[in-house]
Amino acid sequence: MYMTQCLQRTLQQNPHQLATVFGDRRQTYRQFGERVARLAGALQQLGMQAGDRVGMLALNSDRYLEYIMGVWWGGGVLNPINTRWSVPEIVFSLDDCATGILIVDEHFAALAENIRKSARHAPRFIYAGEGQVPVGMLGFEQLLAQAAPVEDAGRGGEDLACIMYTGGTTGFPKGVMQSHLNLWSACMPRMVDMPPIRDGRLLHVAPLFHVAGMARALIQLLAGESHVLVASFDAGEVLQVIEREQITETLLVPTMILALLAHPDFARRDLSSLRRLTYGASPSAGEMVEHVLARLPDIELSHSYGLTEACPVVSSNLPWNHTPDARKRGLSRSVGRGGLGVYVKIVDPQGREVARGTVGEIIVRGPNIMQGYWNRPEETAKALRDGWLYTGDAAYMDEQGYLFIVDRLKDMIVSGGENVYSAEVENVLARHPAVALCAVIGIPHEQWGEAVHAVVVRKPDAQVDEEQLRRYCREFIAPYKCPKTVEFRAELPLSAAGKVLKRELRK
Repeated sequence: MYMTQCLQRTLQQNPHQLATVFGDRRQTYRQFGERVARLAGALQQLGMQAGDRVGMLALNSDRYLEYIMGVWWGGGVLNPINTRWSVPEIVFSLDDCATGILIVDEHFAALAENIRKSARHAPRFIYAGEGQVPVGMLGFEQLLAQAAPVEDAGRGGEDLACIMYTGGTTGFPKGVMQSHLNLWSACMPRMVDMPPIRDGRLLHVAPLFHVAGMARALIQLLAGESHVLVASFDAGEVLQVIEREQITETLLVPTMILALLAHPDFARRDLSSLRRLTYGASPSAGEMVEHVLARLPDIELSHSYGLTEACPVVSSNLPWNHTPDARKRGLSRSVGRGGLGVYVKIVDPQGREVARGTVGEIIVRGPNIMQGYWNRPEETAKALRDGWLYTGDAAYMDEQGYLFIVDRLKDMIVSGGENVYSAEVENVLARHPAVALCAVIGIPHEQWGEAVHAVVVRKPDAQVDEEQLRRYCREFIAPYKCPKTVEFRAELPLSAAGKVLKRELRK
């Protein structure tokens, strides 16, 4: 069970299959495989040894897929960087897992100097963008042209494949360690439930640094099918690409879907090739489902629930639960049932399974569950107990095993498909000299699903306004984590133990 085996299989059985389309660039699996083997050789020449980390800070492209497979082919470990992070967040992840090589594209090359100055051990930079290679960087294409292809390192099983950083309640990201076995075991149940469309074309819109986007790419690679990529989401461009490239399926978050439906080109584009749409990374939206099926009545809809620690899928709500009858019975509001090999339970605070229909915490066990958090044994021990992953999500399970999520125990905010941890934002706000107390919650937002809302108590005689606090936050954390709205109060509701009562703020 090693993730490069799928590429070897396709090279043997179907090398002329279209592998990737990105803008005007198109390549077969034979060409893709040659570039992957050369990239692996180039990385080894730069000093990458078995288990060494290689990062990529870039928008989606064909080169991103080459990075994923090339690092594994050479025996390394991925560290995909969140493109929405600030420089301090980027540097933290690089330093935390000692990432020695960082690949950047033209959109992020300008950050290299600040990263180099801030990192404890500056990585080697490879430029994988368009145009001239910046001074102080190595060129991606030049490296491939000069390197000799190498044999697949064949790392697999429990060997570390990827470190994916996810927001932490301590204010620092946590590196989720995913093995080849974890990733393989996460992909297989999904392929059993919904195999990729044969001779289909998957459109990558969700960012490949995100666990959902990468997992869907891996499934397509395992099946040896075609990938079409856009750098980032633009509703007009996505509609145009679906028509031009005859896209058969894609993965989107609800905010993207709503933007497509509202775009003036939606009715003018030929979208008849689109047979399947998976939505995730945000709570299921019943009203959105109705809008989609009204405009695209023949499309297959499915929804997935998961988390980075599960690589990522815990459960899937498949197309037959989006039929008119199933929607009347409320099944489209579920996040589905656990996949093959994935054990799911709802438990009380003592870890005892509760009766069906009773709200408790979702816990999960299976070969897809992470190895733990990089260099964080205490937090690993809290999340993994007796072989079970405690998700922090509150839900109930019906008699047929369908999961219905009702809340998030960890105060996580899902805004535009991105996870925002309130404690991380609170830690930044609390450092402002004018802030005495603060609390951050998610409030409903028509476009983003949820918006980050801060409630602040100023220090006596201190002056600070909403815009000043937002600017302050942007110095330390990504813009999507910064409060969209700030409310000033004289005091916060507190419990007898002195804890802020966020439920009262939400009311």
